[in-house]
Amino acid sequence: MQLAEISGIGKYAGREVCLQGWVYNMRSSGSILFLQLRDGTGIIQCVIEKSALGESLFEEAAALTQESSLEIQGLVREDKRAPSGFELGVTGLKIIQVAQDYPITPKEHGMTFLMDHRHLWLRSSRQHAILKIRAGLVRFIREFYDNRGFVNCDTPIFTPNACEGTTTLFETEYFGDKAYLTQSGQLYNEATAAAFRKVYCFGPTFRAEKSKTRRHLIEFWMVEPEVAFADLDDIMRLAEDFTVEIVGRCLESYRDLIVNVLERDPAPLERVRAPFPRISYTEAVEILRGKGIDFEFGGDFGGNDETVLAENFDRPFFVHRFPAAIKAFYMEADPEDSRLSLSVDLLAPEGYGEIIGGGQRAYDIDYLEKKIAEEHLPRKAFDWYLDLRRYGAFPHSGYGLGVERTLAWICGIKHVRETIPFPRLLNRLTP
Repeated sequence: MQLAEISGIGKYAGREVCLQGWVYNMRSSGSILFLQLRDGTGIIQCVIEKSALGESLFEEAAALTQESSLEIQGLVREDKRAPSGFELGVTGLKIIQVAQDYPITPKEHGMTFLMDHRHLWLRSSRQHAILKIRAGLVRFIREFYDNRGFVNCDTPIFTPNACEGTTTLFETEYFGDKAYLTQSGQLYNEATAAAFRKVYCFGPTFRAEKSKTRRHLIEFWMVEPEVAFADLDDIMRLAEDFTVEIVGRCLESYRDLIVNVLERDPAPLERVRAPFPRISYTEAVEILRGKGIDFEFGGDFGGNDETVLAENFDRPFFVHRFPAAIKAFYMEADPEDSRLSLSVDLLAPEGYGEIIGGGQRAYDIDYLEKKIAEEHLPRKAFDWYLDLRRYGAFPHSGYGLGVERTLAWICGIKHVRETIPFPRLLNRLTP
């Protein structure tokens, strides 16, 4: 008998198949059981009749509990009333395990309870949909760069130095030396860009930031492209093309999940089209002040500031040329105003905040040595990085996109904790 998956059940119409999975739900109507089976690819209704199975096996089936595992055989039948358009007329089944009382029930559960049972909560239709979209988003991200000639170069997770500042580093002992969990692969991307011109890294990053906001995780995934001989405008165009493509492909591929399972209004995603508005940091400050916010020039935007700015736009928008003092040491200074840097953030609409941060990198060795000294960074740890300016220095630019924030925006989720299978938060290291 053919072993099948629910996602492709239509091609077996009129044939007998074997399905393997778990009981999602079940109801009884006398001598007939209506069992919803999930197998990780979908859910299908299985109609179990006592006359087809015999009384003994029928009673065993009737005693199945939610999440019990089984193999089930039957005839695939068309049924236009079913979500998949098909149902299974059961001819036989093999019970693998009868589950204990499942702790997650249809009643309301608090978020702490659900997070404590995250390993089980993943099986719910909502969480299943979010993580399925995440898998697609990751695939679309990789394909965007791969199809444009970028080379994927993995970067270290253990590093000897800081990238985004020393206050949010996770320090660890490394065979007698100090090491840190990576905040970004960007410094290493600059080295590989000198070898391959267009590169990207994609992996986990870590920030020891004591933040409890809905936008922050301690461990998150980031894709970071770096392009040799690209300036700030070049990298903004790349970020724009990139965002339009990955959002468009998610909406095209997962519209049913986004709209019907997550109940997310697709209209804001449909408006993600080029060109994106571009405003300077100075203009952004003026907008905030015009909205009655007492914002001091030179400060970084908080979540509320980003939300207020987003009220002016119906799609993602760029804010460029932030003060150099609030950006990383390696950011190129604005030649027209040395107080500013050639940096850029891309902010999502609807209050989701920054999803991309990047800019043009400084490539003058004297400038970088001065910045390293000013920020009291360990000079020795950056010797290899300064070599990139000694041997063929070149202008270059890049950015990083956080997968979880982007996915939260696409799915219309309020908190990033649902956008990764096992979130690491300020007060959560389990499960």
